[in-house]
Amino acid sequence: MENKEIIESLQRKFSASILDVSAQFGDDTLLIDKAALLDLVQFLKAKPYEFSMLLDLTCVDYPDKDDRFEMVYHFLSLSQNLRIRVKAGVSETDLTIDSLAGIWKNANWLEREIFDMFGISFNNHPDMRRLFMYAGFEGHPLRKDYPLRKQQPCIPLRNSDVD
Repeated sequence: MENKEIIESLQRKFSASILDVSAQFGDDTLLIDKAALLDLVQFLKAKPYEFSMLLDLTCVDYPDKDDRFEMVYHFLSLSQNLRIRVKAGVSETDLTIDSLAGIWKNANWLEREIFDMFGISFNNHPDMRRLFMYAGFEGHPLRKDYPLRKQQPCIPLRNSDVD
């Protein structure tokens, strides 16, 4: 089986939700409506395609686009030895997208990183809190409009008395 067959199958099943299909540097990429994310990835994970591994997910900030943020998911099918990339736009007016943590356990920390760095919340995430920055940190440092010299509020030092 080839990615071409898989993409054709996805286009038949999710024709209204697939906004664009491209192949750059050998990676087939689907741009989808974020509302179809869960259904589409569950379809990819099931037989016969078995994209059982979420290799990575990340976010890209495009400040001049309508959907300012783009979620990027990389999947691998071990049985088919194929990769596929899925992208979904997230607008600044609705900074939410469905969580994949219930489908792939490694999505938990990856989604928390994106929440911390970009401010995108994941619907039905089991533990949506900052991962790298402290709780009082203001803003999201990987956004392109984050001020380079932003002063963060001081937080009291914790008592570190160790007996």
